[in-house]
Amino acid sequence: AAMRVDPVTGLLDAARYLPSPNCDERPAGMAIDLIVIHGISLPPGQFGGPWIDALFTNTLDPAVHPYFRTIADLRVSAHLLIRRDGDLTQYAPFQRRAWHAGISEYAGRPRCNDFGIGIELEGVDLIPYTDHQYQRLAAVIPALRRAYPAISPERLAGHADIAPGRKTDPGPAFDWMRLRQLLG
Repeated sequence: AAMRVDPVTGLLDAARYLPSPNCDERPAGMAIDLIVIHGISLPPGQFGGPWIDALFTNTLDPAVHPYFRTIADLRVSAHLLIRRDGDLTQYAPFQRRAWHAGISEYAGRPRCNDFGIGIELEGVDLIPYTDHQYQRLAAVIPALRRAYPAISPERLAGHADIAPGRKTDPGPAFDWMRLRQLLG
């Protein structure tokens, strides 16, 4: 069966829900009309482990890895994480504003967190993402479009597209053409 977003809770039925405190209300009357694709790995270049969950729930232990000391105080989240094996975790209901985009602009509009949905893929810029991740992403996006019809097919951006010069993810290894073909 197709994935579904519950219109009341804003949760995706196929995802594990791990609530992040790092989200808040969107501006009143703001339509959700953009999907932003990110890449994340913690520690950088390493996959698996509890560290992404810990970052998004403010429980990252700075003593575990030197890099963690530099990010342990960040207050960030995405709506959804797609791990290398396709496993889905949701951290914020889609109708709430997750804190994923930072200083950003799309089509001349600043503050992409206000109107965007952030999807993190476990990965790094230069390593190919997995078949599982493309398949899951290609199932998640139509579910989001059904729930939030203002997300038209072209309103899909990478973090690098909305924060150029500041962010590079999901990086050159992300195959946009493949995703578009899967979406039809």
